[in-house]
Parts: sequence; structure tokens; C-alpha cells
Amino acid sequence: MDSTVETLWTVANILGIVVVVAVAALLTILVLLVRTIDKRVSAIKATLAAAKDNTSNTALIGVTAAGVDAVLAEGGYQSNFGSS
Repeated sequence: MDSTVETLWTVANILGIVVVVAVAALLTILVLLVRTIDKRVSAIKATLAAAKDNTSNTALIGVTAAGVDAVLAEGGYQSNFGSS
């Protein structure tokens, strides 16, 4: 084989190896990022479920505010709990 052809094959093989290593590195980074995103989505989902459970009885806020207003009115205080 001619030395020029041999040099070209060597360069082509080295470039091929570099491309394969770069693709493997990028895929590894992608997999790690997807795992991180998945964990964070799960944490956000749990937080939203807890917030939903925490605010499931908001219908009682108006009733409670009216009761507080009534108690404060008996004591001579003014409040704005019931007004919106």
C-alpha cells in the first residue's frame, strides 16, 4: 500500500474512533440529564399532591372568616377577613 493511502486510512480510523467516543459521551450526558429531570418531576408531582391535600378544605375558609368577624364584632373590632 502507498504511504499516502496508509496515512489516510489511519486518519480516517482515528477520526472514526473520536466520533464514536464523542457520541458515547453525549449519550451518557443525555441519560444522566433525563434521570435528573425524572427525579425532579417526581418531586414536583409529590409536592403538588401535598398542596392539593393541604388545600382540599378551602371551602371552610369563608365560614371561618365569617365566624372570626362575628367574634371580633362582639369585641368591637373591625376586620376585613370576610370581604374580598
